[in-house]
Amino acid sequence: MDPVTLQSGLGFGLVGVGLLALLLVVVTLWQSFEIVDAYEKKTLTVFGEYRKLLEPGINLIPPFVSRTYAFDMRTQTLDVPRQEAITRDNSPVTADAVVYIKVMDAKKAFLEVDDYKKAVSNLAQTTLRAVLGDMELDDTLNKRQEINAKIRKELDEPTDEWGIRVESVEVREVNPSKDVQQAMEQQTSAERRRRAMILEAQGERRSAVEQAEGDKQSNIIRAQGEKQSQILEAQGDAISTVLRARSAESMGERAIIERGMETLEEIGKGESTTFVLPQELTSLVGRYGKALSGSDVQQMEGLDGKEFDADTRKMLGLDDIDEILGQIEESAEMDVEELEKEAEAVKAGDAGASIRSADEVIQEMDDEEAPAEVETEK
Repeated sequence: MDPVTLQSGLGFGLVGVGLLALLLVVVTLWQSFEIVDAYEKKTLTVFGEYRKLLEPGINLIPPFVSRTYAFDMRTQTLDVPRQEAITRDNSPVTADAVVYIKVMDAKKAFLEVDDYKKAVSNLAQTTLRAVLGDMELDDTLNKRQEINAKIRKELDEPTDEWGIRVESVEVREVNPSKDVQQAMEQQTSAERRRRAMILEAQGERRSAVEQAEGDKQSNIIRAQGEKQSQILEAQGDAISTVLRARSAESMGERAIIERGMETLEEIGKGESTTFVLPQELTSLVGRYGKALSGSDVQQMEGLDGKEFDADTRKMLGLDDIDEILGQIEESAEMDVEELEKEAEAVKAGDAGASIRSADEVIQEMDDEEAPAEVETEK
């Protein structure tokens, strides 16, 4: 072989060996370093034997004979597929859920269970069916928090052995069968109609009560008005009587005397020879006769202007007119309640002792004024 050719062949061989050695060094270095992210941990095995957990950062490991398994240390979400179950009252339902888990011990999660995510998901499915089967239909629809708590409690013990913590369980939907849903819709419609009827009846009753209350108030006001009208009418009669008495006062003594003479004329037509005349009338007649004797017409005309004497004014009650008017004004200011009490007292006889009839008043007046007897012969 040519020496030149031999040397060039040896040169190419050395270059190839050098390249292979360099490549081997690079691969060895690459295999000797393991980079771990901040949110995970990795387990290290050498020749299939568990060695340690690799922390976040750059870690040196034996090259070519080592393997690593990564575990995400953040909270993870597992969807539980929709499950069918039969409730305790034999009603079919379907439900699905979400489970939130977190790896607490990567060594246990690596050594104690093959695939912790799949294991937790399968356990959650069976637990969900068991919990729903132990409850009645109404409870499965209304007690969502209770279902979540039961599932989480059932998952806690086995997952702790795997180094997994179940942070939360949320049941998303619980749906009964179509027949049950139709029955529930009919029940809901009937309940709404019943409530509407109750509200309508309550409204009608309230309206009737308010109308009755309004009629009651109207009757009370009408009765009070009628009572006040009667009171005012009685007061008007009293005022009219007083005004008539004042009118009689203004007529003077002549009108009284003339009225008395007419009365005596009527009495004189009878067969009796004895007459009883009030002292006031005899006094007036005497004054009238005195005025007639020795007087002219002008003096007779002066008789119209004479006022009643004290005894006559007392008999007629002319001096008490102002007091009577004052009492009438005071009585007009009385409340309706006081008038009702007085009316009830009169009916019950409580005020009967203080009320005197007109005959008693006249009798008392006759007793106070002793009549004079005048005998005349017809």
